[in-house]
Amino acid sequence: MKAETAILDPLSEPYPSPDLTSPASLLGQYQSVRAYTEALCKPLQVEDYIPQPVEFISPPKWHLAHTTWFFEEFVLCKYQPGYQKYHADFSYLFNSYYNHVGTRVLRTDRGNITRPGVEEIYAYRRYVDEAAHALLSREVSAELEEVVVLGLNHEQQHQELLITDLKYILGHNPVFPVYREGFSLTEVANQESGFVSVKEGLYDIGFTGEGFCYDNELGRHKVYLEAFDISKALVTNGEYLEFMNDGGYGRFELWLEEGWQWVNESQARAPLYWHHIEDDWYCYTLSGLQKVAPDSILCHINFYEASAFAEWKKMRLPTEFEWEVASSRLRWGERWEWTNSAYLPYPRFSKAPGAIGEYNGKFMCNQMVLRGASTATSPNHSRATYRNFFHPPLQWQCTGIRLVQ
Repeated sequence: MKAETAILDPLSEPYPSPDLTSPASLLGQYQSVRAYTEALCKPLQVEDYIPQPVEFISPPKWHLAHTTWFFEEFVLCKYQPGYQKYHADFSYLFNSYYNHVGTRVLRTDRGNITRPGVEEIYAYRRYVDEAAHALLSREVSAELEEVVVLGLNHEQQHQELLITDLKYILGHNPVFPVYREGFSLTEVANQESGFVSVKEGLYDIGFTGEGFCYDNELGRHKVYLEAFDISKALVTNGEYLEFMNDGGYGRFELWLEEGWQWVNESQARAPLYWHHIEDDWYCYTLSGLQKVAPDSILCHINFYEASAFAEWKKMRLPTEFEWEVASSRLRWGERWEWTNSAYLPYPRFSKAPGAIGEYNGKFMCNQMVLRGASTATSPNHSRATYRNFFHPPLQWQCTGIRLVQ
């Protein structure tokens, strides 16, 4: 069963459960999702909206603008007769990777977009939201509803990215500023222990039923699995400290070759945001610098670290198929969990025509699948068939480890 995820929500109420059966409910969901994004930004100072310390991080201002551009480009320009774009340059500035739409700013240059300023980006959001309100207040076709629901899920993805990108920005500030008291995201403990046994056999994999899913979850198919035991608990900080104290980052035999290269090039000796201060380990959280809590679930490790730890424990990471089959008997949702599966298409996978088809399919190379959700994931945004994916060296998401024996 899915866990009651310990999401520290900056809004007083979580999202309502999706109910897209009428135009009014679709409009309400649109308003809720859009408001949540802005609520996440309320604790920010204006300077926090701008920095881009590394290529894979996007500034909060860019997230606000890009999610707005998505609705303008794919909803309003197509379905709202007579709609006038807010600004001719915004598609160039805030398109992410949609080649069908046209040229765009390089990802590395997002932090250089100091203008338009933050106030104008919020004005842009208001302009688009007013037009969307008018559109969604009328009868909505099935085609339009499908695109709007995709846009809402797209914005929820960016809400999680906004939080984790912001943590990277603030976590590299030398004074470790507080984003919001009590908003650490990492102080979560396991509620269960032991292992779940899964019998060998044929199992169905992939999304089925009603409701939204991404195209990379489709193509339900059968896989054969050998019998396995999967841990009910995720790896904790204390367990990972044992790995570190046993020389884990210095033992080449534990690491994949690319992982060992990463260790030597990055000089990594601990998870992201951990700092060794006066013979003790501290970690940066969005509520400030805190001592590493041994019982809390490990966070911010990459695939290479997860694989090396599993080797040290003489166990392994689950495949994404093993994870999905076992998920109904596991408590999950505190961390995105690395699997040992490459991100590849399911049988019968096909990309949608045009720009929407660029959403997932073209990234099916050199990335590993993560399953579950995390404390940074927006409410009502994950499911057992959800396939997240990142490159193996990346640590900045709320990632953890579940082991198989």
